[in-house]
Amino acid sequence: MTGIETLTFGCRLNTYESEVMKTEAEKAGLDDVLIVNSCAVTGEAVRQTRQAIRKARRDNPERRIIVTGCAAQTEAETFAVMPEVDLVIGNGDKLKAETYRKLTFGVNLNDKVQVNDVMSVTETAGHLIEGMDGRARAFVQVQNGCDHRCTFCIIPYGRGPSRSVPMGAVVEQIKMLVGNGYKEVVLTGVDITSYGPDLPGTPTLGKLTQQILRHVPDLPRLRISSIDSIEADEALHEAIASDMRLMPHLHLSLQSGDDMILKRMKRRHLRADTLEFVHAVRRARPDMVFGADIIAGFPTETDEMFENSMKIVEEADLTYLHVFPYSKRQGTPAARIPNQVPKAIAKRRAAALRALGDQQFAKLCQSRVGRTESVLVERPGLGRTEQFVPVSLVEGVQGDVMDVRITDVNSTGLTGEAVRTAA
Repeated sequence: MTGIETLTFGCRLNTYESEVMKTEAEKAGLDDVLIVNSCAVTGEAVRQTRQAIRKARRDNPERRIIVTGCAAQTEAETFAVMPEVDLVIGNGDKLKAETYRKLTFGVNLNDKVQVNDVMSVTETAGHLIEGMDGRARAFVQVQNGCDHRCTFCIIPYGRGPSRSVPMGAVVEQIKMLVGNGYKEVVLTGVDITSYGPDLPGTPTLGKLTQQILRHVPDLPRLRISSIDSIEADEALHEAIASDMRLMPHLHLSLQSGDDMILKRMKRRHLRADTLEFVHAVRRARPDMVFGADIIAGFPTETDEMFENSMKIVEEADLTYLHVFPYSKRQGTPAARIPNQVPKAIAKRRAAALRALGDQQFAKLCQSRVGRTESVLVERPGLGRTEQFVPVSLVEGVQGDVMDVRITDVNSTGLTGEAVRTAA
């Protein structure tokens, strides 16, 4: 018996969903199966998934391989034609218990593909899981799908329309996780700031956050994953300002610092909106740290436009940068724009943004030396501060939250020592 293994690419939502799939597959009695949860956000992500599948087959020729996730949904045939793949399951079915109870492995190409129209999915159920295998923090899905149509993005076609998990289900899931010893929970989804309009009473992400903090008083740390700041509601601002259990680290779906590029991306914000948001949040929580997704080399981006992205990193004091050279995704409007930026230029711009991000991160680390930080121990020897800075530790048990005095910086973040309390 070798059990069920998962191989996860992409976002935190995929990490959560992999845990659900593993649980459902085990309940269905499957064995000796690898579930590959793919990402479609870039062509490179798809290439890496295919490469990993080939390696997995070489390492274990007898194990059956199921491929699911966004890339499986948007380009099922890419994986179906791979001799290493036994089955391709779409995003709409991958979390359903019945999918695994009635699972059969096809003998020809047509049987291998079990992918339905994800655009017809109208609900997202709250799946109760007891924990995240091997992880100190737990991810909780609160939303799925996206109703926006940014011109570069293939994800709505992989995830379907925006739909929300009822607040009660989210609260119950978090209560279970806290009862099982988790001290930090991360709210995740595809577009979590669009949470709520499909639910009775049309709650918002801010209202959900307030409900979690109110009804799960034993939860020490709550994080919010990537947000679209233009959709942040007043209740979210209130939660940020009033409850220190909401961690001072937000990741922005920024994508560019140039207004013309933002308009061509069909984003809903301009650079001034981002700056207004970060300044308003920092007035309420001066210790707040921001990360951001930024695309380099979007079609028509000139050197001057790219420089605006560089400038906003410093103007907004962004620290954690997720930088992507623009990836042309077939089926998206941006792929049809005539003035595509050469790949070499996009890569060079991405490298410049990453270098700036490294400088920003080093500045943050240096500012924490000498402070006492509350650190969640992720694994022996490593923890993270409330602002998500990695800390090298000599001691600590995975999952514990401990006070740590920051003594120095190192190549990955900080070095710290546990604070001793008097007997």
